[in-house]
Amino acid sequence: MMSKEAVRIVIHLTVNRIRWAGAFQVIDQMPGGVGAAPQSVLLPGPGWRRWFGLGAGPSCYAALGLSLAERSPTINPVPTRVRKGPLKMLVELRAENYAVIDHTIAVFGPGLNLLTGETGAGKSILVDALALLMGGKSSAEVVRHGADKAVVSCVFEATAGAETILEENGIDAEGHEIILRREILSSGKGRVFVNNQPATVAVLKQLAPELALVHAQDETLTSFDQAQQRILLDRFAGISTEEVSQAYSRWRAAEARLSELVQGEQDRLRMVDLWSYQRQEIEAARLEAGEDEALETEKRVLANAEKLYSAAMSAFDQLYEGGASAEAALRSAVRSVEELARYDSRFGETAEQLKAARATVGDASESLRDYAESINASPERLAAIEDRLAALDRLKRKYGSSVAEVIAFGTEVAARLAEVEDKDEILKALREDREAAISAYQSAAGSLHEERKAAAGKLAKLAEAQINGLAMKVRFEIRVCLGEQETSWTSAGWDTVEYQIATNPGEPLKPLDQIASGGEMSRVMLALKVSVEEGAARPKNKSATPRTLVFDEIDIGIGGRAAEAVGSKLKALSRGQQVLCVTHLPQIAAFADQHFLIDKREADGRTKTQIRLLDDRARTHEVARMLSGAKVTDTSLQHAGQMIATSR
Repeated sequence: MMSKEAVRIVIHLTVNRIRWAGAFQVIDQMPGGVGAAPQSVLLPGPGWRRWFGLGAGPSCYAALGLSLAERSPTINPVPTRVRKGPLKMLVELRAENYAVIDHTIAVFGPGLNLLTGETGAGKSILVDALALLMGGKSSAEVVRHGADKAVVSCVFEATAGAETILEENGIDAEGHEIILRREILSSGKGRVFVNNQPATVAVLKQLAPELALVHAQDETLTSFDQAQQRILLDRFAGISTEEVSQAYSRWRAAEARLSELVQGEQDRLRMVDLWSYQRQEIEAARLEAGEDEALETEKRVLANAEKLYSAAMSAFDQLYEGGASAEAALRSAVRSVEELARYDSRFGETAEQLKAARATVGDASESLRDYAESINASPERLAAIEDRLAALDRLKRKYGSSVAEVIAFGTEVAARLAEVEDKDEILKALREDREAAISAYQSAAGSLHEERKAAAGKLAKLAEAQINGLAMKVRFEIRVCLGEQETSWTSAGWDTVEYQIATNPGEPLKPLDQIASGGEMSRVMLALKVSVEEGAARPKNKSATPRTLVFDEIDIGIGGRAAEAVGSKLKALSRGQQVLCVTHLPQIAAFADQHFLIDKREADGRTKTQIRLLDDRARTHEVARMLSGAKVTDTSLQHAGQMIATSR
């Protein structure tokens, strides 16, 4: 009998002619049909079944009852890192007809995900694709030559903040995942979908701070503006902006109400005469809710009084008064049945039923007689009702479709007049409310300012040490500027937080977004993130921060010990959140939890970029290539193995 260890799993996906072996291992590629090129596919993660329209289902190992420990060594499973805590991360990234990629799916894991490859292979393509899904600017140039459109999509594990953003934009949640998709047509136009529902680029930008922060090679810090810099400082200090946000909302509401009253004063004065006339006209009518409907009913009765009297009295005669009336017939029947019941008890109940019917006929007859007697064929009353209804119709044409709406309009007009008459008192109350709101905001914002100033010095000191440990020699400061003018007030306080840096001795400090090098930018961001994660306070309600960080070309201009320090910092950072990084250096690649190889090949006269997740053996070979160049030697393989083992 074949043991579990000897089982080799092969899955055929007929949709794309892809052959898979193992739970997560591509073993080869199959042609996509006559004249079609092979598909480059990597790792089916949680969202791949939905993308292929196969629905949800267990993994192939789970279906066979095999645990991770029972996988066959011949299948070369990818090492799995045990996740600890509620880590939210990027699960999958897919690109079709994007740049030189025809069709690729990359499945990322928790921890440190590193992308390597030869220069010019297109390592930054995936980073650019993810930046596009975070609301980056699109261009028709990204569409693969000969294709109608490029499609990039990804699956993130949902966060509470992201789900709130979806709800605010009327987008339904998709379980515990958020699916983003963006299509760029060759004409330059595009479409956005979130959880397979139409959306906008603005929604992607709202979601980005909750999901991922991308530091691309050509980035100008658009995603790390002063708002993001403040959020990072607040996270480090464990600052909550809830109190100042509530005070800000109260102040804005008081300002809006006061402004409305003051600015609309002239309009109100012009309208006073009209409102007074309208109020007098409505009050003089002495309206009652539902009055028009009652009068219409009475009018119909009076207009048809003769017909109604005749019909009521005819029914009364047939039921009660006439010789052949129903009451007389029932009375006779009751006597006969009672006689039967004297000899046969079975008819006792029948006699009671007939008596009840007779009583019902009597009640109905009495009601008909009373109705007929109440009919007053008064021409004077009919004329009065018609005059009243005409007056009500005139009011309804002016002020509402029903008497109830006219009454409501009169109440509203009376309130406006009272507001004008009591303007001084109302203004006084509103100004007092505004002053109280201002005082509450200033108190909350002032406390926040002091907390940020204290935290800024600590974070700047930590960050400067971290940056200088990455082959840079810089001065770094965080300035927290107080904006006491109301124009500077926001729901996060009145502070302007700006990170400043001098990258060379003797140079003045400049804002962070004026750094020229993308590699320097990535290293600065890495140092900041590590400083925050290692030194952050831990309040109950910590400020939100993206759970996936992406760094492109973080190793430009460094090597040796500096490169190892960068790798070590990336590894430390990845313990708290998922990290994706493009690197050229073996010292950094050795720290990977998941190592992806990007290479460029020519097939059928076209250049294609392919992405592969490396197993242990392939990973060692790739690090050796990065050490020794095109020719991999036994010495470089041994050295690579030692580097990987040491970095774990």
